[in-house]
Amino acid sequence: MPSTHAKPPLRSLQVFEAAARCGSFTAAGAELGITQSGVSRQVADLEATLGIALFLRNGARLKVTSAGERLAAQLADALYRISNAVAEAGRSEQVVTLSMLPSVAVRWFAPRLGQFLAAHPDVDLRISASRHIVNFDTEGIDVAIRYSPHPAGDVEAIRLATETVQPVCSPEYARTHALETPDDLYRATLLYGDIPEGWSAWFEATGYNSPPPCGPRLGDDGAILQATVDHQGVALGRSLLVSDDIAAGRLVAPFSLALDASYAYWLVTPKDTPKTHAISVVKTWLVDQFGQER
Repeated sequence: MPSTHAKPPLRSLQVFEAAARCGSFTAAGAELGITQSGVSRQVADLEATLGIALFLRNGARLKVTSAGERLAAQLADALYRISNAVAEAGRSEQVVTLSMLPSVAVRWFAPRLGQFLAAHPDVDLRISASRHIVNFDTEGIDVAIRYSPHPAGDVEAIRLATETVQPVCSPEYARTHALETPDDLYRATLLYGDIPEGWSAWFEATGYNSPPPCGPRLGDDGAILQATVDHQGVALGRSLLVSDDIAAGRLVAPFSLALDASYAYWLVTPKDTPKTHAISVVKTWLVDQFGQER
C-alpha cells in the first residue's frame, strides 16, 4: 500500500497533466521534451504513489479515469498560476517606476525616451509625473528625480545637475515686441511661475530698482513654457527645460543675463530597497544624460 503521506514529485504531476490534456503519451512527451516511455514511467510512478488509476489503457488508446479528470483539472489551474507567478517575478525584476515633475517629464524626459528604449529594451520603465514629493514606502516608486536645494529623508542622493534661469520667448514674440533691453519688458506680458528665482530677482540683477510689471501666474513650468512657445509672453525659463526648444528654434533668450538657480536636480532612491539590475541601468542612464547636459 502506498503511504498516505507520500508526496508525488512536481515533475510527475506536470507530466500527467500534459498527458491527460494531450490524450497521448507521445504528444505529451513531444511537448515536454521527453520520450513516450519517459511519460509512461512518470505516470506509472504517480499512480503507484497515489494508489489510484489515472488512465484506462486499451492497447494504444488512453482514457482518463474520473479520478484522473478531477486531478488533471486541478493541476491545470495550479500549473497555470505557477507559470504566471514565475513570469510575474521575472517581469518585476525589470520594472522600474521613475518619478519626476510633470514639467521635467514633458520638456526633458519625453524627447529622450526613444534613446532609452533603444538602449535598454528589456527594462519596463514606468513614469510617474507628480508635483508632490513621493513617499517611497507607500507609492511604489523605485527612483525619483527631485528638484530641490537638497533632498530630505533617509535616501541615497546623487546630484545630477544645476541650471540657470533667464527670460525666454518665441522668436516671433521677440521680434514683434522689439525686446532689446529690460525696459522693453515693461511693454510685454510677463508670465509668472513658482520657481524661487522670480522676475523681481532678475530685474534686480539687471540693476533695475522698480518692480517688474504684473502678469498672469501659471503654476506649472510645462504650461508656462508652452505658453511662451505659443507667443503668449515672456517667461523665466529653467535652462534644462528650455534647452531643446532653444536648439530647435522654438524659443529664444533675448537677454544674456541668467541667474544661477538655487535648486538642483537630484537622483534619489530609498536606502533600504534592494537595487535590481534594471534600477541600476536607469540610474546609470540618467546620470549619463544629465552629464551630457552639463
